[in-house]
Amino acid sequence: MQPITGEMRTPYFLVDETRLTHNLEILRDVQERAGCKILLAQKAFSMFAVYPLLRQYLAGSTASGLYEARLGHEEFGGETHVFSPAYREDEWDELLQYADDIVFNSPAQVRRFAPRARVAGKSCGLRLNPEHSTQEGHAIYDPCSPGSRLGTTLAQFDESILPLLDGLHFHTLCEQNSDALEETVAAVEKKFGRWLPQMKWLNLGGGHHITRDDYDVERLIRVVRHLKETYHVEVYLEPGEAVVLNAGFLVTSVLETLQNGMDIAILDTSAACHMPDVLEMPYRPPLQDAGQPGEKAHTFRLGGPTCLAGDVIGDYSFDAPLREGDRLVFEDMALYTMVKTNTFNGMALPSIVWRDKNGNCFLVRRFGYEDFKERLS
Repeated sequence: MQPITGEMRTPYFLVDETRLTHNLEILRDVQERAGCKILLAQKAFSMFAVYPLLRQYLAGSTASGLYEARLGHEEFGGETHVFSPAYREDEWDELLQYADDIVFNSPAQVRRFAPRARVAGKSCGLRLNPEHSTQEGHAIYDPCSPGSRLGTTLAQFDESILPLLDGLHFHTLCEQNSDALEETVAAVEKKFGRWLPQMKWLNLGGGHHITRDDYDVERLIRVVRHLKETYHVEVYLEPGEAVVLNAGFLVTSVLETLQNGMDIAILDTSAACHMPDVLEMPYRPPLQDAGQPGEKAHTFRLGGPTCLAGDVIGDYSFDAPLREGDRLVFEDMALYTMVKTNTFNGMALPSIVWRDKNGNCFLVRRFGYEDFKERLS
């Protein structure tokens, strides 16, 4: 990492060691008191420059396919778990080099791939769909929604694959508290409980907002202990957001202001390119020193510089009018940002900055034209 002197060119992501460590201390406490293992879900956060810090607290990482599995194996260490809705035959032998635990989406995938995985000494599991939704308003993130392609329902479960299985997996939550987990576990026990005593492990997936201030950690610990004591299984959790919740920022600058029925500010960062969950979820990211529309004296619509008409981050109010060159700091920008950035319209990717516990900033990575060009041909 290169020490930063002077003002950084925007936009850039900043990840804060003090805030990140705060989350990791909470997760380590949960592991110790519940007797479970917590893994980093790389799909939410893959800044491998900080993996040496993360692996002091977490048991390993989870992956959604070959490249994430390789990254976790090479840079994180510990246990490497992988789940994919369907595996590719031409990647399978390489994947076996990196993964320790492999979760399949269907009995057909188990029958096709698990025998070879077992020969290679890997642990195999099946993802379940308990068909019990606990989410409201976010069907795109609900694996239990009707017609979901994720997980095996009770009707699809095939007992003949049990000799090939070491564990079962379910992931149905999204930014939720432990009451939703408790409810989901009850549904899993009702439908699949008869097979749990035959398993070595049970993976409760992600979506647990463990490090959020109002999260009921004690309930989570009770749920995990219940599963361990009842079925004598190793229990895994694989949060992504909880690891880096509120530990990252996106720093941006105002390029221009204009008026079209309301005040508008064009930033040098893009919702579509740099924080696509703003459009996909959708949600309104927190912004330092700003209020809700109309709360403060001056309300602006903040948009990106791309040609997409909907490249709008949201409406915010400020004590003073925004001016060209003003810097704005979006909060909670470590999760599902860097992993989803893209170069639509030839937008440059934001740099990545690390701020250590002493407040010193270091440049981790700066992206340029070649990063854009080499993706295209």
